[in-house]
Amino acid sequence: MPIAIHRILTSRRFNFLARTVLTFVFWSAGLAGIFDFSGKVIEMEMVGLEPAALFALAVTIVQIGGSTLIIIDRFAWLGAGALGVFLALTIPIAHPFWQMSEPNRTFEFYVVLEHISLIGGLMIAAALSGRKTIS
Repeated sequence: MPIAIHRILTSRRFNFLARTVLTFVFWSAGLAGIFDFSGKVIEMEMVGLEPAALFALAVTIVQIGGSTLIIIDRFAWLGAGALGVFLALTIPIAHPFWQMSEPNRTFEFYVVLEHISLIGGLMIAAALSGRKTIS
């Protein structure tokens, strides 16, 4: 690996940016839940979760809390695990493509594939958490 690439990949700034980008989907949804809690409650109702307000609160806490742990690289393994489990649970609850007809089936199938890929990214974040970086 060229030394310039190595320096970038091991820099604190790059790693902070990578952790922030990896968790963008979670912390942005968590912030949306804070600023539009009633909308978050409606999302929970739409997928049949009751009491919807309690689920909305729990989801928002996991999204913000898990993202924060990864971004600050403190207990990042825990944040990545919480977000990974959350994401895995959304598949049968919110994206049961196997129960849908076309064209929703294909769309939701691709959403599930994206979820699985993101779980893989969270697994890598957990594996790399706490490693020292150069300047």
